[in-house]
Amino acid sequence: MNGLLVINHFLNTHKFNELHAHLVKTAKDMSIGLEIKTNLELATEKATGDFVLFWDKDVNLARRIEKSGVPVFNSSDSIALCDDKARTYVELDGVVPQPKTLIAPKCYFKSDMTEFAEKAVNLLGLPLVFKECFGSFGAQVHLCKSVDDVLNLVTERPFVLQEFVKESTGRDIRIEVVGNRCVSAVRRENKSDFRSNVTNGGTMTAYTPNKNEKNLALTACRHLGLTFGGVDILENGTVCEVNSNAHIINIMSTNGIDIAPIIFDEIRERI
Repeated sequence: MNGLLVINHFLNTHKFNELHAHLVKTAKDMSIGLEIKTNLELATEKATGDFVLFWDKDVNLARRIEKSGVPVFNSSDSIALCDDKARTYVELDGVVPQPKTLIAPKCYFKSDMTEFAEKAVNLLGLPLVFKECFGSFGAQVHLCKSVDDVLNLVTERPFVLQEFVKESTGRDIRIEVVGNRCVSAVRRENKSDFRSNVTNGGTMTAYTPNKNEKNLALTACRHLGLTFGGVDILENGTVCEVNSNAHIINIMSTNGIDIAPIIFDEIRERI
């Protein structure tokens, strides 16, 4: 079995390079050929192989590869649903519990969102969480304590406003799903930030999810069509976010569970 690992050309840092090297080594150890190709290279080339492990969010490229007949994991549709926080919320609405969320009305340039922000405060209370629809590692997530805080963050980029789950301040559970199994989990905690992301100073400890948490993670991934994914669950039992290509090295360093070979085994079964 031979495939491509598709990565983003413009994310060339130790954090990403370490992950990519680990995936290639794991594939080699499993007698799988895995060649790295960037989205820049494939913008002018044709993807070939038995499969593509798509570790990026360039959904147009992923869809083009799919249409050429090469199986892509995760699929372009799944990546698109996870990458856009508004789409994730809508897709999972009524499927799994989520924090109360309002999606900002679409605008084509920076616009006056005062009316929306005021109504959101009345419905969600303060503080509330401002999230740009596209972003990673918590960098585009902010805690707002007033309408003005919201308005100061508004640009032309799409965003959602979400209720602040106080009991989960700086804490959540990350469950990794592959196929129809919960294969790994950690508890994340940040004592100096309301966001639990390790990038923002959070720490991880090994965790054993309960039956309800496992069901939430499996249901979310199944509904989003994910072959593999990371599901973040807050202390009140709501699904906060779902990641189509969560960073797996930190989790492995925490609980000793290497998710990479499990992903390759799942791909083997599916092709």
